[in-house]
Amino acid sequence: MTSLHPLLQEPPLSLNQARLAQILAETENLLLIQDLDGVCMGLVKDPLQREIDLDYVHATQQFDGHFYVLTNGEHIGRRGVNGIIERAAQAAGQPLAEVGYLPGLAAGGVQWQERDGVVSHPGVSSAELAFLAAVPEQIQARLAAFCADDLTAWSAAETETAIAASVLDNVASPSANLNTFYERLGDRATLYPALQQTMQSLMETLLVKAGEQGLGESFFVHYAPNWGRDAQGLERLKPATAGDSGTTDFQFMLRGAIKEAGVLALLNRYYHQRTGQYPLGENFSVREAPKSQAELLALVRQHFDPAAMPVLVGVGDTVTSQVVDTATGPAVRRGGSDRNFLALIQAIDHHFQRGSLVIYVDSSGGEVKNRRPLKLIEAGGKKRAIAGPGDPRDTDDPLVLDAVIPGGHRQYIELFITAAQRRAVGKTASAQPENY
Repeated sequence: MTSLHPLLQEPPLSLNQARLAQILAETENLLLIQDLDGVCMGLVKDPLQREIDLDYVHATQQFDGHFYVLTNGEHIGRRGVNGIIERAAQAAGQPLAEVGYLPGLAAGGVQWQERDGVVSHPGVSSAELAFLAAVPEQIQARLAAFCADDLTAWSAAETETAIAASVLDNVASPSANLNTFYERLGDRATLYPALQQTMQSLMETLLVKAGEQGLGESFFVHYAPNWGRDAQGLERLKPATAGDSGTTDFQFMLRGAIKEAGVLALLNRYYHQRTGQYPLGENFSVREAPKSQAELLALVRQHFDPAAMPVLVGVGDTVTSQVVDTATGPAVRRGGSDRNFLALIQAIDHHFQRGSLVIYVDSSGGEVKNRRPLKLIEAGGKKRAIAGPGDPRDTDDPLVLDAVIPGGHRQYIELFITAAQRRAVGKTASAQPENY
């Protein structure tokens, strides 16, 4: 018999949005850690075309101190989320000071932002930032060379447009995003996989160059989506297959900038808010955190007071698994940029027993077509989810998705705003004198 979640009172893959909103609204000791793209914003091929709902941004203020973002994207820069918020506020005629920014960690955990937009890079050196600043130009040059050699039928304007959409000149995580190229090359069986290999080769070359400059331990490459990690702990590129773009994002990132380490950094700050003490020290950053889930969990168990542990809520949209045939038989490849931070939240709760939640937002309806949709059925006039986003043949995935949002980011935003409104009412009521 499938066990019920202690707070939801539902089996995994719950669609009970009303109960979920109630938990978010009424749980006082709550820490909500949320991804961005595909969760509160629609997935689009060109990151410059992203939009955000200002009502959602306003709603996050009702969770002040209990809500933080954790993203591999960035707050600042031409493609940062701050610019998206600023443009939306300007278009709506709303003062930016009233709207505010999204607090939390970006660039995998090395870019911290307060709600007022003050940004810092804990644990990052000026030499590392200087190396990263030169990466976008090298991505652009490699893409231009590929187009000149293999896409001779393209006009100069087509080439320029595709490259402009693909070079992400982020401050702390410069990246190549190949969604635009895949859209144009997806029906050409060899060209897009060749471009994937070209970008992978560039990333490996950049790592070598970093080593030559004394920065050999500074960086790693994040592939999204990916096939998990190999025996050396390196992420596996997910090759394109028929109808599936595989890896589209090649992110050159700082070592330690992994989302699961970000969970510890956010918990450390949260405990300080509630107890006045930093369990891991005031200057702890993700770059000091161990790499494995077992080591991260051991650090939490050793340093965090169980009495103050919040109900952790992790929200993400990128969780993959695929069964592939190998020489030794079928093998499961599990990945996704949200998998590990959600899995750590689940592991922490197995120890602390707070009823924490893992929430999955189905972003398969966006422009980026590399997500397997949830499988829903209707019986007795009621819908239920019977399969998550993983490979149906992967029957023993250890990550349990407690609740799922089949309607994508718009449905999640509606649920979030509802919870925020109720939380605001609760705050007002608790602030009134007893004889009110």
